[in-house]
Amino acid sequence: MKKDWILTQELFEELLSWLNADREQAGQDYEDIRRRLIKLFTCRNCHEPEDLADETINRVANKIKEIKDHFVGPRAPYFYAVANKVYMEYLRKRTPPPPPPTAGPSEEIEREYACLEQCMKQQAPAHRKLVLEYYRGEKRAKIDHRKKLAEQYGIALNALRIRAHRIRTALQECVKSCLDQAPA
Repeated sequence: MKKDWILTQELFEELLSWLNADREQAGQDYEDIRRRLIKLFTCRNCHEPEDLADETINRVANKIKEIKDHFVGPRAPYFYAVANKVYMEYLRKRTPPPPPPTAGPSEEIEREYACLEQCMKQQAPAHRKLVLEYYRGEKRAKIDHRKKLAEQYGIALNALRIRAHRIRTALQECVKSCLDQAPA
């Protein structure tokens, strides 16, 4: 996070005038927003909720010159939108990097694949075909393929999703049962 943004007296005055033309009401609005930001960060289990609230306010204050002429509507939601970005940065800093992938497939993965193959063989041929086709492709190609698949089956896309879900659920239960029975 950019901790080098400092709320100068000039920026603070500009922030208050942006919040409300009435100076006293602007001060009250500022306090309400800051209190709610602290509560928001506290509810999200942040260790420094006051610092994060101040960081949010500093960022908004630094954007006032850019937004004040064209901004319409209540001011508080803008603060909360900025707070979400501050929170995401906070999480990125606090989250440890994921562990590196293992060099090769482990015995556990091998067992899972063996169980999946066994369970797929137990499925009706039509179910096997549907589930394999349903999960084929990536991103946009997968979406387009699923639409064509629904047309081939003569059903709505949602009905296709439900069928695939039921088959997948049965496969998951079968694989779990197989893993529970197989020696570790």
